[in-house]
Amino acid sequence: MTSTRASSSSARSPRPIAVTGATGAIGGRVAASLVADGLPVRLLVRDASRAPDLGADVEVAVASYADRAAVRAALEGVDTVLMVSAAEAVDRLDQHRAFVDAAAEAGVRHVVYTSFQGAAPDAVFTLARDHFATERHLVGSGMATTILRDSFYLDVLREFADDQGVIRGPAGDGRVAAVARADVAAVAAAVLADPAAHVGRSYELTGAEAVTLTEVAARLTAATGRSYSFHDETLDEAYASRAAWNPEPWQADAWVSTYTSIASGEVSGVSTAVRDLTGREPLTIERLVATD
Repeated sequence: MTSTRASSSSARSPRPIAVTGATGAIGGRVAASLVADGLPVRLLVRDASRAPDLGADVEVAVASYADRAAVRAALEGVDTVLMVSAAEAVDRLDQHRAFVDAAAEAGVRHVVYTSFQGAAPDAVFTLARDHFATERHLVGSGMATTILRDSFYLDVLREFADDQGVIRGPAGDGRVAAVARADVAAVAAAVLADPAAHVGRSYELTGAEAVTLTEVAARLTAATGRSYSFHDETLDEAYASRAAWNPEPWQADAWVSTYTSIASGEVSGVSTAVRDLTGREPLTIERLVATD
């Protein structure tokens, strides 16, 4: 099912930029930035009632990734789309493939996709394997692509902690170059504002530094006044401590491999892409906490 609300002008130029995940932290920020810059935007959401109100001229189309017919209709008349990766699910890769196929059928020319740092078929972080497969499917679609390979979100590191402020996982002394969601959104908006300049490019989006979880805990403690600490679990302990949520095997593997990917060094690389593409330094833990 699709629905669209828009202004009375049906001959707007240029054609709208489609933004998926518009109710989320990345898509919502990107859409607001594009609208503020005066660019035409079409929001793709699963529930029109939850779409952000960004003005009467902003179009809203309803479609879920897995519904190819709805996606195809929602993307008619669109040249460029921001494809924010779908929520974690056992069939996420199938959802991604359906969306990509529908976008190609709708005549989309360029897809900007939020992937993951170090995406590879044998990545330690299990969900990064789905991102790699999605990238390959995009390349084979015939559409132009720009890949934004985000590291773990800096915003989420605090959420790793339990009620006692303990971050638990088998990360050892590994480092993570976590990036703030606001910085990812700023990069995506910059790319979408001039998509032709980024065709065929892949950007690793990281913070300005790579930190251990012990350092994360110490800096969160200093920045918030609440006590945080890191406990380096064994693999067996990690699976056991997450068993209380009764996760499906794929979900448990994803949760645990978040930490083992840090231990492996797979997400420790630091890039300058955020600064290069936005003209500003990436947010730090301290600056992020101060903006909460």
